[in-house]
Amino acid sequence: MWLFALFVAVPLIEIALFIQVGGAIGLWPTLLIVVLTALVGTWLVRSQGALAMSQIRGSLEGLTDPTEPLAHGAMILFAGALLLTPGFFTDAVGFSLLLPPVRRWAYRTIRKNIEVRRFRYGADPGPQPSRPVRPSDDVIDGDFTEMDPPKPPTHGNSGWTRH
Repeated sequence: MWLFALFVAVPLIEIALFIQVGGAIGLWPTLLIVVLTALVGTWLVRSQGALAMSQIRGSLEGLTDPTEPLAHGAMILFAGALLLTPGFFTDAVGFSLLLPPVRRWAYRTIRKNIEVRRFRYGADPGPQPSRPVRPSDDVIDGDFTEMDPPKPPTHGNSGWTRH
């Protein structure tokens, strides 16, 4: 029910803010502000996202819990979506999510309601064998995947990518 209320309330707030701001400063300055916030927001999301990716990479390489950097990355991604959505309210929420203190507060608030029961790296070993494996067993079970050799490209470098 609260999600439905959010989907109704946010557009109404945006419409009311567009009417107020447009009435105060005019149509073209209002549209210019919307476009500029999208451009500045995109630039900020790219820089903050690169920082978040390096933090995620660092936590994975250091074998530490990547939960907080992943949550920060998700909030930065959500901020980017809000900043690309035209409107003053969504821009305010999006810009606030780009502030690390706001993200830390949101992470602590969300974390209170979530319980991590298990965290581990690597592939799932699957169910354990029901009988002990004897050293004299000469049958080894295994899975395989047939892979075709890579095909050479049929076209040259387009110039859009680096090799």
